[in-house]
Amino acid sequence: MSVKSDLGQRLVQTLAEIAETARRAGRDPADVGLVAVSKFHPAASVAEVHGAGQSAFGESYVQEALGKMAELAALPLSWHLVGGLQSNKAKHVAGRFALIHSLDSGKLARALSRALTERAGTQDVLIQVNLAGEEQKSGVAEDQAKALAEEVLGLPGLNLTGLMVLPPYDPDPEISRPYFVRLRQLRDRLARELGQPLAHLSMGMSGDFAPAIEEGATLVRVGTRIFGERPEGGG
Repeated sequence: MSVKSDLGQRLVQTLAEIAETARRAGRDPADVGLVAVSKFHPAASVAEVHGAGQSAFGESYVQEALGKMAELAALPLSWHLVGGLQSNKAKHVAGRFALIHSLDSGKLARALSRALTERAGTQDVLIQVNLAGEEQKSGVAEDQAKALAEEVLGLPGLNLTGLMVLPPYDPDPEISRPYFVRLRQLRDRLARELGQPLAHLSMGMSGDFAPAIEEGATLVRVGTRIFGERPEGGG
């Protein structure tokens, strides 16, 4: 592993902070996975971070993700779709990602299942829950999560492995904690009521991954802390 580059050093520092937070919370650091969110950053930066030891990368936009997948096809990378997904793009992503974090409707679930059936594939997915009810964000309402989970479990090709949340932004990471607690409680309840192990909680980003880990996150989605600010014009 080479950590000579600036991005490599950022990665190593982030991994160290994740591990230390997990240990403080009485958790095994190995139970918390890092998804390095590389949206708006070039494939060369992904390759640089991979060279420092990272394999799982998250993208928010399908076209950008597929372009990087093609450019970096020679590297053993694990790609995660962490942004909102429209059902008309399901055919382009079904079976292509290690994990889709943002399944949020029956329409999308059915579109993914149809695409997977056509190519005899499977796809691991998380249900994104919009706990704050923010209109501008994707995610199913909390009181509709069980119905969606039941539909997903009945569709061929889809493997439901957990839940994801994106709390309202606040510079104080403690403001996010109640959302992480609620997602964990919802996951536990659904797992019990559905008789389905839901291993993953995707929650926590650059500014609030510490409380997320303390509340049970198994996947944290960290971009800025590793890659730096988005390039000019990147949104």
